Amino acid sequence: MGKQIKMIGLDCDGTLLNNNKELTDHSREVLCRAIERGIVIVVATGRPLTGIPKEVLDIDGIRYALTSNGARIVDIKENRIISKCTMSTEKTKELLQLFSAYDTYKEIFIDGQGYTNRSDLENIENYVESESMARYARSCRKPVENMEELLEDKEVRVDKVHVMFSGLKEREQAFEEVKTVQGVTATSAISNNIEVNMFGVNKGEGLLRLGTLLGIERDEIMACGDGMNDFEMLKAVGFGVAMENAVEKVKQAADYVTDTNENDGVAKAIEKFALA
Repeated sequence: MGKQIKMIGLDCDGTLLNNNKELTDHSREVLCRAIERGIVIVVATGRPLTGIPKEVLDIDGIRYALTSNGARIVDIKENRIISKCTMSTEKTKELLQLFSAYDTYKEIFIDGQGYTNRSDLENIENYVESESMARYARSCRKPVENMEELLEDKEVRVDKVHVMFSGLKEREQAFEEVKTVQGVTATSAISNNIEVNMFGVNKGEGLLRLGTLLGIERDEIMACGDGMNDFEMLKAVGFGVAMENAVEKVKQAADYVTDTNENDGVAKAIEKFALA
């Protein structure tokens, strides 16, 4: 550890939240202690703003959210967009067309809201790893008859395209196809999904950009994550923390591996490195 930690970026799923998609009392208490110490806590998630749990957003002192893998950075308290990097309707249609060749559950995030076809949401159990994931999607996604109708307005800009596959082999094949699409970047948070943003968008770039705006240096930023969409973030910041349940590549990118999300790993890392 070098400089004192002044900002902490926290992934939600598999990191800050337990496997039931909940924030434990101990984690909440540690976050509040960090905020009282003057540390800026940033929710850094692949979720849209409407997908961040209310119990997290309601913590007094959590002001900033980096959503859709950094495509949109929001000042929650002032209800203000700090920055955004979004894709055109044409590019979104191209991606949806590509994914339509596979057995998938598809979502698009627009202005901080996740949308999916009603038929997809009704069959989401075929594509998720746990019931808690299905429950989360049903709680905050807006079902529509046909997502492509939302893209008829050329002025619409899309934060992220998110797809989950019924089979891992198809997912690998589609991931290679996405690499041929110009102007976008693809990552994943779980084994059977693909998340597509505009090229250059990732949590690490977004967290550093917010740090610059707040006068916080790279070496003063810590981040915690578990999935491949956290990889750039852990590499970019001064001190990267991987969860014990993280994928191996993310662990290798980290400066430290903490306990699992089921055992308050984030809280333990904050206590050890930011509050000690």
